[in-house]
Amino acid sequence: MQVKQKVYELYKGTVERVTGPRIVSAFLEKGVLSVPEFILAGDNLVSKCPTWSWEAGDPSKRKPFLPPDKQFLVTRNVPCLRRAISVEEEYDAAGAEVVLDDDEDGEGWLATHGVHASKPEEEEDIPSMDTLDIGKTEGIKSIPSYFSAGKKDGEEEDDIPDMDTYEDSGNDSATAQPSYFVAEEPEEDNILHTRTYDVSITYDKYYQTPRVWLTGYDESRMPLKPELVFEDISQDHARKTVTIEDHPHLLAGKHASVHPCKHAAVMKKIIDVLMSRGVEPEVDKYLFIFLKFMASVIPTIEYDYTVDFDLGSTSR
Repeated sequence: MQVKQKVYELYKGTVERVTGPRIVSAFLEKGVLSVPEFILAGDNLVSKCPTWSWEAGDPSKRKPFLPPDKQFLVTRNVPCLRRAISVEEEYDAAGAEVVLDDDEDGEGWLATHGVHASKPEEEEDIPSMDTLDIGKTEGIKSIPSYFSAGKKDGEEEDDIPDMDTYEDSGNDSATAQPSYFVAEEPEEDNILHTRTYDVSITYDKYYQTPRVWLTGYDESRMPLKPELVFEDISQDHARKTVTIEDHPHLLAGKHASVHPCKHAAVMKKIIDVLMSRGVEPEVDKYLFIFLKFMASVIPTIEYDYTVDFDLGSTSR
């Protein structure tokens, strides 16, 4: 698999070097972005969602077809409170799966945000009034008689000591530590381990679409190993459309990336659906739509894209 991936990267890099970047728009026709359109959509994302920002990256990996200060987009310290597999288990298999794009090989994009599995609530066992045995001749007992219920006649109640007769035992009450003041260490299973991610978006010259990259950290801000990152990716896409590669603009470490080979096809399908409903999407909203369908791949990484915006103009 590694040899195949290296051969593919070599071929892809060669094609990118000998071909120029897209400068003509094919957004509506193919679901792809030209370089100016990527910058336009990135500027709109940054203006609407301040948690996102443009980055220059490492100078040695700078792409000449992009502005020096707008090489890629990034949002940092994004919380990931739960593992993706735990969320998937909470959705009904029938009502939760929506395939956004499917081909004859069955390799479609699966949206994991469905209808939450509903569990029947247990009804409270309330006794019927007809079953209550209430004697008409039985009087209402006094309060002391209820406290002494179950005692036989002639049996004396326990004496309650009088505070006036209480003698100090000599113990220093200030130093005494009641048991309920003793803190016990919580069990490991009850501790919420919060991971965080740096999520970046680059422009893929070969596929002419945005590409998402993930850099994960544990609760101690230590980098996550690649196999742990897969826990936060939808199991329908982990190790299938997500690969571990070098970041195109950063030097240090390996990064998980959602492979862009199907991005244009999915975006084209979404555009077609919107246009069939009388809405013509505007290209500067591309990244908002893109990040929404990316949520099906990384459902528990809570990056910021939830803003009110118009997808485009409505045809009349």
